Amino acid sequence: MTKYSFTSANTSFTTLTVPQNVFLERFLRGTDRTLTEAQASATYGIQNLRARVSELRDIGLNVKTVKTATGKTAYRISARDYSGSRAKVFA
Repeated sequence: MTKYSFTSANTSFTTLTVPQNVFLERFLRGTDRTLTEAQASATYGIQNLRARVSELRDIGLNVKTVKTATGKTAYRISARDYSGSRAKVFA
């Protein structure tokens, strides 16, 4: 699903091998994980997380916006979409 490549001993970067929307659904949906803009950019190379979240909302996923302890915006995806289904949007 994801291919890992390490740039140095101190930092790591993940190169996605699937589209960003597919990755975000698999990574966040129903897992209670959150992801901030900075984390998405630094770790996964997702430069515009807000746009990807908007696309996920447009297709019917229930994306929650939460604030971190430092006041940053983070996103979480509920296991069920707006219609109550748990079916994967991206197969």
